[in-house]
Amino acid sequence: MTRQIRILTGVILACYLAVFVKLNQIQVLEASDYNDRPENTRALVRDFNRPRGDIVTADGVVAATSESRRADLRYRRIYPEGELYAHITGYYSFRFGSTGVEREYNAQLAGRTASLQLRDLSGFFSDPSTEGDVILTVDSRVQTVARDALGGLTGSVVALDPRTGGVLAMYSNPTYDPNPVSDNDGERAQAVKTFLDAAPEKPLLSRAYQDRFFPGSTFKIVTATAGLESGVVDEQRPVFETVRTYTPPLTRRGLSNFDGASCGGTLFVILQRSCNTSFAEMAAEMLGPGPMIAAAEAAGFNDVPPIDLTRPVRSVYPTDFGAVLEEPADAAPVHENTPALAQTAIGQNDVAATPLQMALVAAGVANEGRIMVPHVMAEVRARDGDVVERFDVRPWKEAMSAATADVLRRAMISVVTDGTASSLQLPGATVGAKTGTAQLGTTPPRSHAWMIAFAGPEGGEPTVAVAVMVQNVEGDTGQTGGRVAGPIARRVLEAALALP
Repeated sequence: MTRQIRILTGVILACYLAVFVKLNQIQVLEASDYNDRPENTRALVRDFNRPRGDIVTADGVVAATSESRRADLRYRRIYPEGELYAHITGYYSFRFGSTGVEREYNAQLAGRTASLQLRDLSGFFSDPSTEGDVILTVDSRVQTVARDALGGLTGSVVALDPRTGGVLAMYSNPTYDPNPVSDNDGERAQAVKTFLDAAPEKPLLSRAYQDRFFPGSTFKIVTATAGLESGVVDEQRPVFETVRTYTPPLTRRGLSNFDGASCGGTLFVILQRSCNTSFAEMAAEMLGPGPMIAAAEAAGFNDVPPIDLTRPVRSVYPTDFGAVLEEPADAAPVHENTPALAQTAIGQNDVAATPLQMALVAAGVANEGRIMVPHVMAEVRARDGDVVERFDVRPWKEAMSAATADVLRRAMISVVTDGTASSLQLPGATVGAKTGTAQLGTTPPRSHAWMIAFAGPEGGEPTVAVAVMVQNVEGDTGQTGGRVAGPIARRVLEAALALP
């Protein structure tokens, strides 16, 4: 009997222990999962009756905070800078839920992570205020310059630190003010949200990471990567023939250089002058689909970038160029869609990229071939200022070898010193860049104007990479990217280089 009692006691204790462990697991480790379920309206009401952590820039500007009020819902979310950080912070709305940092770091802002709750053991038995502040990598000075430089133009600016992937600025226009969307008055919030949803310019959509565009000649950096990595080109060979047009196999429709100019030379020269003919020939007759697909995907195309923001989209490079029709001994195999392959080499056809993706291409060149995971969160702090969480800086893609990156870095620097990006020459800095003009095939002609670049102190390592895209610019000359996007990129680089 005594033995049975001992066994029964042991079983009861084991059950009690299991229940205790599970309760604490639910309360601390799994609490955010339960609380974040959309059907849990009780948790939502509770969250709007307690403070929420702030979202703060790297230099201390409050981008989002909670305001106390006398109402059924004691707190509402406010955004002191209005539209400036809207596509980063997102909104936090009783009616519509959340987006951006508000969504991605909801558990931290609400104080429902284990690292925040375990700071106060009483949190196991009560509901203390444990909210955390999310500190961004974004610098208010660079963000403000990005907005002001873009002005009223439709487009986007992305600037990041190529060494860490930390976003220094990310601004898209058109944008919106998250304050009325986050209004606790459901009718007012609904009216604003309905208007924004119906707006043809799509202000709720961040062009930086949620929309894709033809990258034009900025994609030639990826094509050059394929050429260097496969060994079919280097700094000195081949010397591409100076021609006005190039006609790929299987078509009579030639590809021209901008303005019908004659263009050719070594790798550095064809990047400086942005020779469509040379890069189309490189892809169609020297590389073939395999190396092109490999270089694009190594740079991040066809994969969703792991940025800590809501619903980023993948950039696209086509992977089906049809069956092999010929296998010449001295050239790349000819595929059914080799003419399309030639067009992809210059960032046209079915190539589509986000500004974030093209900033990452520039960052990969700047960072010895490694593309770091892009992110906007630097750290999470408890209300007493202690850091309870830091972003895990790590590589995302090995875009190219360090040797290839070295060649491309010097080549992009030559585009600034001797080529189409001369407007980016900055005193006391080393700048590399590539311009792009993506023709849209419209009448009258329109194009997307691009500039990707990196910069650092003269003779030092690059500390900033940037992509600028201006949408639907009138005209399609070869200078559109440098003329329209260049001045914007210059101002953003200057601001980033001035950071302490």
